[in-house]
Amino acid sequence: MTTTDTILEKLYENANPTAVDGMKNYGITPSEALGISIPILRSIAKEIGTNHELALELWNIDLRETRILASMMDEPSKVTTEQMDRWARDFDYWEICDQCCMNLFEKTSLAWKKAFEWSGKHEEFVKRAGFVMMARLAVSDKQATDENFLAFFPVIEREAVDGRNMVKKAVNWALRQIGKRSLYLNNRAIECAERVGDIDSKSAGWIASDALRQLRSEKVLERLNRKAAKNP
Repeated sequence: MTTTDTILEKLYENANPTAVDGMKNYGITPSEALGISIPILRSIAKEIGTNHELALELWNIDLRETRILASMMDEPSKVTTEQMDRWARDFDYWEICDQCCMNLFEKTSLAWKKAFEWSGKHEEFVKRAGFVMMARLAVSDKQATDENFLAFFPVIEREAVDGRNMVKKAVNWALRQIGKRSLYLNNRAIECAERVGDIDSKSAGWIASDALRQLRSEKVLERLNRKAAKNP
């Protein structure tokens, strides 16, 4: 029987203390970490399988690896708005924020609601989570229409003045990913980026210039044209 204790034993068997210092160079700064790589954690999660109750228990252990594993093992259909808010409040560095959004939150029925809601919060990593969700939905939500994403542009413009590094990078990511979804959204994203660039703000200027460089790139436009040709 798999329990939190047996999972912890497995994690400590795979601990790599020398990797912990290296993670700090990339802004991965949990209070406690074992230095286990993401591929190994994915392998462990696959071996254990999905389990909502175990995921909740693992999250309550303040360890980088248990929390990332929790996001990989949880069942999206059982995740509540209260759980999402509670976990988001625990985000204190970018990796756990992004992993949780990519592994779990974007797969829930609440993903769109939380993208809008969290993007207006003050807490740095809760706000980041809102924009990470926008970026990820642009990639993974195949059922959404282009028009669904238009509502994100006013939010991007509103929050582009937030100069905190982890926020502005996520705002930029959301803008770029939405603009790389289709030719139509590419044009709308470029228009949004141009408006952002007109804002008297250093962070807005960086977001706009970086996004425009990618959205107007030959590589992106060639891919979007090929996609449009296949799906007229």
